[in-house]
Amino acid sequence: MNNRSACFVDEMNSPIGPLTIVASEQGVCHLHFGTIESIHSTLRAKLLKLGMSGEWQQCSETLSVAKEQLGEYFSGKRQTFDVPVDLTGTLFQKRVWEALKEIDFGQTRSYKQIAEEIGAPKAVRAIGGANNRNPVPIIIPCHRVIGSNGSMVGYGGGLDKKEMLLVHEGAREQILTH
Repeated sequence: MNNRSACFVDEMNSPIGPLTIVASEQGVCHLHFGTIESIHSTLRAKLLKLGMSGEWQQCSETLSVAKEQLGEYFSGKRQTFDVPVDLTGTLFQKRVWEALKEIDFGQTRSYKQIAEEIGAPKAVRAIGGANNRNPVPIIIPCHRVIGSNGSMVGYGGGLDKKEMLLVHEGAREQILTH
């Protein structure tokens, strides 16, 4: 586990509600649904678990590129992200997250398809677990993973946000809502 010396945080408004963005000196390490104030204790616990001090400084300048790219995404001007990220996870989780980055804007994949793509066809539940632990949703598009039958299943920000993101990307016809 890397010890990270600095932690920067800022928030932004989006069509799916407030987002809090956290970065180390290496890149964006977390994206949370909600304001800094509303996720304060959860965020502190996650940072401590990652070897960070649990303290942060609000810094719009450090996070300006991430905020700009997210703004472009929500305004329809961006379909992929190239902001630096600093991911902490197992090798398996990182393989899953790399596969998620390959899902094109407006497209979806099932958990089973992701499992097959990474060469672990029986790891469907583990794919769901890795998706759930994705520290930078939207930037790594875990919202594009749906059930094999097209159903909306699981999303850390809530199924309503997942559906809004898929509708924004024009993928609504690929999903079944309940």
